[in-house]
Amino acid sequence: MIPSFTSLRHFGTTMMRAASEFRMTVPWGEMRGQVWGPSHGRPVLCLHGWADHSGTFHTLIPLLPKDWRFVAVDFPGHGLSSHRPDGCFYSFPLYLADIRRVVEALQWKRFSIIGHSMGGNVAGQFSALYPEMVEDLVLLDSFGFLPSKVADMNKNMRKGIDEQIAYDNQMDKRKEKVYTYEKAKERLMVAIPSLSDQAADVLLERTVREFEGGFIFNRDFRVNLKNIVNIDMQQCLHMMSLIKARVMILMANDGLFKTMLLPDGYNDMIRKHWTDQKATILDIEGEHHIHLTKPESVASIITEFLQSHSPDKTVSQSDKSQISKL
Repeated sequence: MIPSFTSLRHFGTTMMRAASEFRMTVPWGEMRGQVWGPSHGRPVLCLHGWADHSGTFHTLIPLLPKDWRFVAVDFPGHGLSSHRPDGCFYSFPLYLADIRRVVEALQWKRFSIIGHSMGGNVAGQFSALYPEMVEDLVLLDSFGFLPSKVADMNKNMRKGIDEQIAYDNQMDKRKEKVYTYEKAKERLMVAIPSLSDQAADVLLERTVREFEGGFIFNRDFRVNLKNIVNIDMQQCLHMMSLIKARVMILMANDGLFKTMLLPDGYNDMIRKHWTDQKATILDIEGEHHIHLTKPESVASIITEFLQSHSPDKTVSQSDKSQISKL
């Protein structure tokens, strides 16, 4: 049985718009996240990047239409969501299954997705697997896919397996490192140099929790281990061809692909394939977390793109009744 939400808790934020907290039961614990907007509003799913959480959308969503329904999730092992069971890997197929659970719980049949970085890659693959569900796809500093060379796949899988086993063997010896709030914030800003002071505070709300007079990080360390499931360029292009949604890609000129280079020719190949599929690709001034640190630079672009397309199917009265119960 695919679970439904077990509770919704309203809370205030220091941002321009309040969100509602939700908890969704899963076989290994719960998935958490945040919701903005009326239950009957146009459904938009928001997927965060690696090592982030739903709070990455805190400054963007207040600038988007207030009559839309935004649901931003914390992927397992991130934010306030439960970690995966001991011995379990973090991989894209499992993230895809997580999102399938979420939309089933929401009882959404058709919706749009805004995905940042890793969340964009999950969104791209989900849109290929479930093309009938996704109307519009907005990718923030992400091409929707991250192909690997075939020659690297065995090496990546071996490395990921060895790292997982080494981690498991050390579990009994691991101790949580406790930080002051200031030191935790400093560590976060070192890891993500483009964060503003305010943006760091926003992310810390769900990144750390109080523990023994200080703070510890919520994130499961295993999300840092090598991903054992890769796709090659041929698979990537095939999956892209399956997507029926309208696609817009906002690439930051000082973003992810300035430091993480794809294999030679891959960038141009993916861009060409998206262009052939009539995707909108815009290169914008900014860094990887531009949607969080300078949301005004992308909010109107996203709104205009999504407003230029009316959803194929409005939410029925029965759907509204079901959603309002969540």
